[in-house]
Order: sequence, then C-alpha cells, then structure tokens
Amino acid sequence: MTSGFVTETVARLRALDLVTERPAPPTGGRGRPTTTIHPHPRGPLVVAAAVGHETWKLAVAQLGGTELVRADRAHRRDPDQVLDELGAALRCVRGRYRRRIRAVAVSVPGTVVDNHLAQAANLGWEDIDLGVLWPRERDGRAILAGNDASFAAIAEARRGAAVGAGSVLHLYMDAGIGGGVIEGGRLVLGATSTAGEFGHMPFGDPAQQCRCGARGCWNTTLDGAAVARALNQPQPTDEVSYVRHVLAVARAAPVLQHEEVAAAQQMASATGRGVAGLVNALDPDIVTFGGLGRELLEVAGDHVHSAYLAGLMHFRLSAPPPLVPAYFGDDAPLVGATEEAFSAFLTKGGLRSWSQRRQQSADLLNGRAGETAESTPHLRQRQS
Repeated sequence: MTSGFVTETVARLRALDLVTERPAPPTGGRGRPTTTIHPHPRGPLVVAAAVGHETWKLAVAQLGGTELVRADRAHRRDPDQVLDELGAALRCVRGRYRRRIRAVAVSVPGTVVDNHLAQAANLGWEDIDLGVLWPRERDGRAILAGNDASFAAIAEARRGAAVGAGSVLHLYMDAGIGGGVIEGGRLVLGATSTAGEFGHMPFGDPAQQCRCGARGCWNTTLDGAAVARALNQPQPTDEVSYVRHVLAVARAAPVLQHEEVAAAQQMASATGRGVAGLVNALDPDIVTFGGLGRELLEVAGDHVHSAYLAGLMHFRLSAPPPLVPAYFGDDAPLVGATEEAFSAFLTKGGLRSWSQRRQQSADLLNGRAGETAESTPHLRQRQS
C-alpha cells in the first residue's frame, strides 16, 4: 500500500469512528513522527458468548479482538438456568453499551440450525431457541448462533495455528469430535449450516449406537463413554472432565498407569484413522487439533501419527498435511464467535447502519447543544 492510499484509508476509518490515531512512541531516529492505529474509544463493539459443558463465558470486544468485559460462570447443565443467567448478562452489557454493540454471536456444544439448538447430546438439551437471548432490533442486529467446534475452527484459521493456510481442517475434541473446514478464510457451512459434524461419520463400531440416533459414529470410539468402556468403568456424568483426567493420569505416570495409557493409545489410533479419511476426502493444507485434541497429541501423538499415515492414500505420504496442536485452548469457541460477529458487522450494510447511527447521535447531540445554548445565554457567551 502506498503512503497516500494508507493516509486516505485511515482518514475514512477515522471519519466512521472505527479507529483513532495516537503518536507512536519516540524511537530517537530522524524523520517525521509517525502514528499508531487503535480502535476508536466510541467505536463499534461485538458480544460473544460460549456455552460449554461446565461453564458459560461472555466477552465484549472491540475491533482487533481486545476484550473490554469478560464473565465466566459455572453451570449445572439446566437449560433454563443457563439461558436465564446468560440472558441477564447480555441485557446488562446491552444496557451499558447500547447501540455501540453491532453484532452478537453465541457458541454452543451441539448442532445448530437457524439459531435453534437442535441437539446437544452431552448436555441433554434439545430444540432450544437461542434467539431469545438477544431479540432482533429495528436496525437488524440479531444473534448469530453456531456450533462450538465450527467457531473454534474460525479462531484457528484467522488468529491461531492455521493463519495463512488456504485450506484448513480443524478438529475439536471434547465429549466427542467435531470441527470445521475453512476455505479461503471462510467456514464451509453446507446446505443447512451444519457441516463439520465429523463425529457422526461411520468410522466406529456399527454395534454401538450413538446418542444422535445413528450407529457406528466416530464418536462412539472417542467420547467419554468409549474411554470408560475401555477402562471397565461406569459411564461418566461429565465426559469432558473424565477424558481430561484419564489423559492427565496417562501423562503423569505412563509406566505405572498402564490401563489409562492403553485407553489413551486406543483413542489416539481411532483418531488417526478418522483423520486420514478426512484428509483423503477434503485435501487440506493443515490439520489443527483443538480442545482435548491438544492433550491427546501430547500424550499419545505417536499413535495418532502412525494410524494417520497408515490410512493416507499413497500419493499423499511424500508431503502429508501436518497435524498441529491448536493455538487456542478452551477460549477457542469464544474467540471464533468474536471473529464471526465482526464478520457479520463489517459488511456494506453493517457499516451503513453504523454510519447512520453515528449521524443520528450527532444530530441529537447538536440539538441538545442548541437547546442548552438558547436557554443559557451565559454558557453560549462563555463558549464563544
């Protein structure tokens, strides 16, 4: 970008109250002083929320992703309680920031269709309207709800371990495995916006029925119930915490904790075989592992890679897509929701609405200033 084009672009962004300039720290060198670009202090904001298996999180972020507000709360998996608490938190930030909030995105660990949570098997939730969390306003601002693994994929592609890759396969493991495919920086949604439900591909034992209703899903070899079966233990109440504990035990004492190590290796081999099938079908540049997948790579990465290479088509073996731990941890869905909220706002329509809001605020402010000046001549005189 030429200096003239940069100057013109920054001026346009400043005129929209999107960014502001500040003097750059002195360097002691010669030449004209420079400035740095920052989000405008009265600029647009987005709200992101992420419901997990044990907690929900909420963040208010400005351009660039810096969070101004953050809240984390534990929950007991009761949908009414979670919606009530999260809705109250959203109303609070709505009252505080008002029309500066330009988009809202909510991540949930389940299948989402048209802002309805169709099913979150591990939570035991079905058919929940997430749109009630943020009723639509006259200027069109509405909630954007999506799957946690899909949002995590967006986070890794735009700000994480897969930045710069043209085609990304992201796998997010918690109570099973999901993920997303990113092509050219955009999430592949599918016909009903539910693409990425990799855990329900028939990579498992056909004799095992999945909680989704199908048989032989990949999840039946990877979820907490599968790990518990391998250890001859009862099905855990919280599968995510259970698998995390098993992996931690296997990492801490691999020689002494033989059963946990064997369970982790079995899970790793099943993961590697499935990833090979996805790579053969989707041809990504890179594969990122988020959620419990990062810990699985650390504990039994050699078994993941061995099964992965064994399942690849022969022509891919000379340069197989690398398997990389994700950059973001448990915050990945929240970061991805923030990114998607800004994507929803940073459109022609979104910027036009923001510009109109600014003009209305300016007109209102000028009107109030005129009324004040006419009713208080001494103030008008002092200002002049």
